[in-house]
Amino acid sequence: MDTFNLPMDLVPENDNVHIVAYQSSANVVKNKITMHSNLFSFLLEGVKTTFYADKSAQIDPSQFVLLSCGNCIMSEKNAPENGIYRSVLLFFDNKILSDFFIRYPGLPQVHLEQGAAIPEQAFITFHLDPFLRNFLHSLELMLAGGRPISRAMRVLKFEELMLYMVDKYPQQVLSLRTANREEYDFRQAVEAHIENNITIDELAFLCNMSTSTFKRRFAKVYGIAPSKWYLQKRMEMAATLLLNNREKPSDVYHKVGYENHSSFSQSFKQVFGLTPSEYQQQKMTAWQ
Repeated sequence: MDTFNLPMDLVPENDNVHIVAYQSSANVVKNKITMHSNLFSFLLEGVKTTFYADKSAQIDPSQFVLLSCGNCIMSEKNAPENGIYRSVLLFFDNKILSDFFIRYPGLPQVHLEQGAAIPEQAFITFHLDPFLRNFLHSLELMLAGGRPISRAMRVLKFEELMLYMVDKYPQQVLSLRTANREEYDFRQAVEAHIENNITIDELAFLCNMSTSTFKRRFAKVYGIAPSKWYLQKRMEMAATLLLNNREKPSDVYHKVGYENHSSFSQSFKQVFGLTPSEYQQQKMTAWQ
């Protein structure tokens, strides 16, 4: 039995969302799989059987499966008419999943009785409906072109699918969110305060962590120190207000969490190499 790490063994680039066309003519009995990302697996030809620690399921081309991160065992049985196994795979990690729920906070909610909880599920099987068949066909058309699918398009297709799934299967999709609730809650707390004048120590307190634990968790989730991340995000927001809204620097600093114009100007220059006024003037002149 071979062991594979997905999606790394199928894709060359390091990213958190991938769309992959997979095909095999080898009738694989079983493989050990370590899933480093979550996965929507759409079967085109053949039969897939998936085993997790607590459950197993078999799907055919009328179905697709949502798999969460973790270890599993998979077998692939070729279609008898042509001896081929084909599928389309959409990988997405927990970060982009958290990004999705943060970006769309007004999604349908599941109403549970008091004290009830949504159980975590390692994987969920769904049946294709007309919308999902058309969605799958759109992925096939993009993959058939032979050109790499841009990251922007990959994110767009992921969000299109998730918005439909949340609307039609809210409880099932929420179970995946529940399985990644700790990271989601952390990211939601972090990103809710980009515009606020809150220190790292205060954020750690709000997250019920020590400052050192908060910094370690932050670096693990975002890959950067919290002070650098907040500086970059706040200055990017300020730049948008200066250019798109054409606001005065004196009207911007408090909107990105600064108490005075002087400290805001210093931080802005640290990121962009220009003061807010110089940056605004230079960009506006270039557009004229």
